[in-house]
Amino acid sequence: MAMFSRSPKSTPPLRRRQEELISREAELRERVEQLERMISNTSRITADTPRPRREEGRTKTTTSDKRFHVSVALPDEGYSNESGSIRRPRSLRKERREGRIVFLVLVIALAVAVIWLVSHLHF
Repeated sequence: MAMFSRSPKSTPPLRRRQEELISREAELRERVEQLERMISNTSRITADTPRPRREEGRTKTTTSDKRFHVSVALPDEGYSNESGSIRRPRSLRKERREGRIVFLVLVIALAVAVIWLVSHLHF
């Protein structure tokens, strides 16, 4: 039966941890209460202000937020109509052919590397 008894050394860290948790819980409860008070105060202030004034505040925020709605994408030069002339997009046949050639060269290089590794490393 002596095997199942706990040593007295393990209880103080457990108590310390429990106390830390209790104090953290109390801090969090205070913070939640503070935030709830802020929310209730804000809703009360909003209810007290006249409607046109509230709408005025909304329009100010929406106009100032528009400057942040900026497109990060670069304009596509090949398809833009800013030059005034409407032209057909050029054919991509040449680029496709070059891409196929590069792909075949890379596949051949990979095959050569695999063959060399298999011939020099005996598995």
